Formats: sequence, C-alpha cells, structure tokens
Amino acid sequence: VQLVESGGGLVQLGGSLRLSCTAAGIIFSDYTMAWYRQAAGRQRELVAYITNENRTNLAVSVKGRFTISRDNAKNTVYLQMNTLKPEDTAVYYCKSTWFTLDYWGQGTQVTVSS
Repeated sequence: VQLVESGGGLVQLGGSLRLSCTAAGIIFSDYTMAWYRQAAGRQRELVAYITNENRTNLAVSVKGRFTISRDNAKNTVYLQMNTLKPEDTAVYYCKSTWFTLDYWGQGTQVTVSS
C-alpha cells in the first residue's frame, strides 16, 4: 500500500494550494480518506475527511477556507486550501481508513509566509 502526497510548498498569506494524495494497493473507493497536519512542536491534528459515501467534515479552524474532495477513478483525494494563514504551516499527511486498517502517506510540507 502506498499513499503519495503532493502539492505542498511555500505560499504567501492569503494564497492557495491544492494538495493531492494518490493511493495504490487499496480499493480506494471503499476507504475513508483524511488529511491531517502536524506543526512543529505540536500534535498531529485532523484537518478534514471524506467518507466512501462522500460525506465530509472539516476542522473548525479550516471551515470556509478548505475543501476536501475525491476522485475514485484516479484513486486520489484532494485538499483545496484557500485564504491560507501562517498558522496553517505544517506537514500535511494523507490517511486512508477501512475498518481497522489505516495507512499513512509520508507527508508534504506547507509553509505560509506573512
């Protein structure tokens, strides 16, 4: 199983990025997909998830700014991040979950400069 994130980088305050996570080795359409982030010195936190039935939920801190979506034909989940703030700076991780099976990606760095 492999989850590969991409799309991170350096962006200015108020800018946008779209993260992608492409999965291999799982039946992608069965899995709930999620984005987590971990800032330096802080615990990893849930940012957003999307179920296999396309139900979504986002953390309060990103509601109205971030959107999660998936394309089952491409085995890919996306995180569209708008109006970025310095506090969004973190390593962003993709996770897939099916019952008790969890898989993580290696992470992609997002840095928001002020």
